[in-house]
Amino acid sequence: MRNLTIIPCFNEEKRLKKERFKEFIGGSEGIDFLFVNDGSLDNTLDGLLEIKKEHPNRVEVLDLKKNGGKGEAIRQGMLNSVDLGYDYIGYFDADLATPLDEIPRLLGYTERTLPPFIVMGSRIKLLGSTNIQRKLRRHYIGRVFATIVSNMLQLPIYDTQCGAKLIHNEIISTVFKEPFSSKWLFDVELLFRLRNSYLDFESRIVEVPLKNWKDVAGSKIGLTYFLKAPFDLLKIYFKYK
Repeated sequence: MRNLTIIPCFNEEKRLKKERFKEFIGGSEGIDFLFVNDGSLDNTLDGLLEIKKEHPNRVEVLDLKKNGGKGEAIRQGMLNSVDLGYDYIGYFDADLATPLDEIPRLLGYTERTLPPFIVMGSRIKLLGSTNIQRKLRRHYIGRVFATIVSNMLQLPIYDTQCGAKLIHNEIISTVFKEPFSSKWLFDVELLFRLRNSYLDFESRIVEVPLKNWKDVAGSKIGLTYFLKAPFDLLKIYFKYK
């Protein structure tokens, strides 16, 4: 099984853990990487090319000249990779809030008789088995948001916004064909597109509690966006209902 992980990057020069990426790639098999430089204004691209230089057969860099937002960076990465023969193409955040060790864990959930369309990492605190370090304010905002989305989709989804997902190659051309309505709520729009395109969508979504996740300083999403998020969510809902 061949798998690719997309890492969207915008002004990540100071946060990019180059050595951690190099270490993981050197010690793993079957997991390649595509770094998408989303119009960065700093020296992010140089750091990405440094990683590629050390692992030229496992790493590619897609350099987008104009910043389009995380959702568009991932969409471009998906469309550029869909014909390369990967079974699953995933995406993780560049700050490694979700550690790279979670990639093989999530891949383990794809080995089913009927392969899932999406495997979603979920930030659930479970006593004795998970280490989720999240700011309390963001946790409560996230819970309210996830509950609203779950009701809209009529699915028992705990965490739509976790930046760790694997997508089956079979659905990429369909769900990533058109640009997303929102730069940050594209995960939600992705699920609406999946619901509207596949009758068996519900049975082919797998949500997996992450073992480790840590809030990393420097998030591109300011708290003020949470005031705008409900309007983006309504726009998505009425577009796909």
